Amino acid sequence: MKNPLHLLSGVAMAACLLLGTSAFAQTLSSSDFSAGKTRIKADYKADKKACDAQASNAKDICVAEAKGKEAVALAELNHSYKPTPKNLYKVSVAKAEATYDVAKQKCDDLAGNPKDVCVKEAKAARTTAKADAEVQLKTSAANATSHETTAEAKAKASSETKEVRADAAADKRAAQLKVAEEKCDALASTAKDTCLKEAKAAYGKL
Repeated sequence: MKNPLHLLSGVAMAACLLLGTSAFAQTLSSSDFSAGKTRIKADYKADKKACDAQASNAKDICVAEAKGKEAVALAELNHSYKPTPKNLYKVSVAKAEATYDVAKQKCDDLAGNPKDVCVKEAKAARTTAKADAEVQLKTSAANATSHETTAEAKAKASSETKEVRADAAADKRAAQLKVAEEKCDALASTAKDTCLKEAKAAYGKL
């Protein structure tokens, strides 16, 4: 049976190849934006059609990769057309969701507890990526505010930045705790109880 950790490391590598499309060098014109959308849609149809040559879960993985590639490309195109922190955030979220969807499909090659752990790890990776994107978005907004207003406003912006970072860290810990707890389910009796206690201690949930 495949090791879920090895599986996800492979997923991460594949995601870098699949999702690491280069950003446009400059803001797009309206006509270029429309042409870009048409090209992306055409690429998706071609990619999805190519998946027909595969079967079973391999086909599901292929389709997930095609959909993820399209979603990320559209998000990057939109950010190139309207380069704002919000649209940059949407690019990060699209990448996180696309990577998760592919990883989840790959987890279907496993069974039992290894599959459950694999899914939890995929979810934790998505949570981490989205939390980091949220921090980046809120920090950009806070910095913009601090540049424009008073010392009091700067202090408030700094406080808000610290708060969103704390929230992100809490979300990451919660996701990692779920992974650790799932791994503990493979154990029995006292060993499982000890594992769960150590997991809660490690992620601050005692």
